[in-house]
Amino acid sequence: MKKLVMVLSTALAFLAIALSANAAMDDDSIRERTMPIGSVCVEGDDCGSATAVVAAGPRDPEELYGAVCAACHTTGALNAPKLGDVADWAARTAKGIDQVIANAVNGINSMPAMGTCSSCSEEDIANAVTYMVENSK
Repeated sequence: MKKLVMVLSTALAFLAIALSANAAMDDDSIRERTMPIGSVCVEGDDCGSATAVVAAGPRDPEELYGAVCAACHTTGALNAPKLGDVADWAARTAKGIDQVIANAVNGINSMPAMGTCSSCSEEDIANAVTYMVENSK
């Protein structure tokens, strides 16, 4: 076992040396590799032409379901309750729709917070949950 660890350590050391030898070490190359990939603009600051795309209002729940939720809630992946499956949703809605919405917003079990929709508002998520529940009675 010790020999295997030594061989792997030596191989990794040679790999690190080889990779660093291929990287240009002049100031311009280093500066280019270490440049920031973005910046933060705080509301109220003059940020030049920084713009953000913000929805004008809540998104259509059916479209949101199709774009974001369907991957798991059509197939039942990772134990997600399937759209239209009364039994799947009954156990979850027994605690009340507010709890189901809170679980979708905050994440529960295998479901990440906001169902992986980084551009969704909490209202969007609530509307999508309500859409799924209403279509699973």
